[in-house]
Amino acid sequence: MRRWLYGLSCLAAAALWQPALPRAQTAAPPEEVDVALVLAVDVSYSMDLDELALQRNGYIEAFRSKQLHDAINKGAIGKIAVTYFEWAGGNFQYIVRPWKVIDGPAAAMAFAEELGEAPTRRGRRTSISGAIDLGVQLLEQSNVSAMRRVIDISGDGANNDGRPVTAARDEAGAKGIAINGLPVMLKQAGYFDIDNLDTYYTDCVITGIGAFVIPIREKHQFVEATKTKLLREIAEAPADATFHKAQSGNIATCLAGERQWRDRMGN
Repeated sequence: MRRWLYGLSCLAAAALWQPALPRAQTAAPPEEVDVALVLAVDVSYSMDLDELALQRNGYIEAFRSKQLHDAINKGAIGKIAVTYFEWAGGNFQYIVRPWKVIDGPAAAMAFAEELGEAPTRRGRRTSISGAIDLGVQLLEQSNVSAMRRVIDISGDGANNDGRPVTAARDEAGAKGIAINGLPVMLKQAGYFDIDNLDTYYTDCVITGIGAFVIPIREKHQFVEATKTKLLREIAEAPADATFHKAQSGNIATCLAGERQWRDRMGN
């Protein structure tokens, strides 16, 4: 009888005792930064190997520069978040460097070294719309709280693959994302190229408060133009900055790349 009572008391105690459960893990809050910046870089076959090297080197030297370090430090928070990917056609996109928070010269120099060590890939066609869409996706997955969100597009041709560039641009703009452009115009317009690429970027690609285009027409301009562009993107937009978007009724111009590709391919 005593054994039975003892066993019953043990069962009751076991029912009352529960192991301590681990506390629920809470996700770390997004890190605050002045700007979340997506660097989207064209690596289509229309770019020569030396142009690709110059283009990559422009970003490397910019992130090594004291001017850029000072610009980051002068921000309200003193930090930026940046990611770098290369793109060509709609099915060719490669993230070279995932999101990295840069809070000083050491982090900026490390980012530059990582770019210098990564191989450069090449692909066919030109899908600016695909690059914008990936840029938006990356911004939404950045896990940072940014005062401003910017997509930086550099390339040497008009959109000729994927959906219309204006559709991607307008969706990004509606989310409060700015898009700036760095059109590479080293060669005369060729078989699949259009004239006045800087005008195309202005009318069809960029959007947002203070959006701008800086064309590169000479090889020696790569480093300075890239640095100037990044400095403007890191600094806050001036109070009198205007909102840029494609002009009404200019859709034909914005489909010039697609039209030229169809004409050349006989479709």
